[in-house]
Order: sequence, then structure tokens, then C-alpha cells
Amino acid sequence: MKDAIRDFTDLVVWQKAIRLGKLVYQLTKEFPVEERYGLTSQVRRAAVSVASNIAEGHARQGKEFSYFLSISRGSLAETESQLLFAVELGYVDLPDIVPVRELVGELHRMMASLSSKVSRK
Repeated sequence: MKDAIRDFTDLVVWQKAIRLGKLVYQLTKEFPVEERYGLTSQVRRAAVSVASNIAEGHARQGKEFSYFLSISRGSLAETESQLLFAVELGYVDLPDIVPVRELVGELHRMMASLSSKVSRK
């Protein structure tokens, strides 16, 4: 028997989104100080937005949940793009962002599947 989903914190996709945010925060600790209000802030906000939109969408349910999952997927792309830009700037090495990129791919697939399920209800 599956455990009941009491709130958004029970969603595995939300739990993984929190993990993504933690990974991004750890990576960006090494960014230059002058990027504190630039790229560091931007990529952190994008990563935090992933979990936040899952939570907000879950609170609304139905087709609105699907809409917020779509926004969350956009934040995933934004996070990945910004980290790739950081690689180009030499702030982080490409191998260092591989775990984040893998998690982004997993989250994207999970959200696409969840979105399709909640849209059918």
C-alpha cells in the first residue's frame, strides 16, 4: 500500500528539488564574491523556484498544479543554463555540475509524468 500524500513535503519530486537547491548552493559558494548579487543570486533563485512552484502547485491541485509544474520545469532549464554559463566563465568546472545536470534531467522527467497525471484528473 502506498503512503498517502499529506502535503507537498511527501512528494518525492519536491524532495529531489530540495536536493537540487542544496547542490546549487554548495556549487555557488565557490563563485567570485563580485557575483554575489549577479549570477550567484540568479542561479540560486532559479533553483529555489523549482521546489517552491511544486509546493504552490500542490496546494492548488488539478490543472493549476500542472501549470506550476510547467513553471518549475522552466526554472530547471534556467538553473542548468546558468550553471553552464558559469562553466564558460570559469567559475566552476564542467564535471562539477554533472550531478546537478543529471538531477535536472530526472526532475524534468518526473514533473512531465506528474503533470500528465494531474491533467487527466
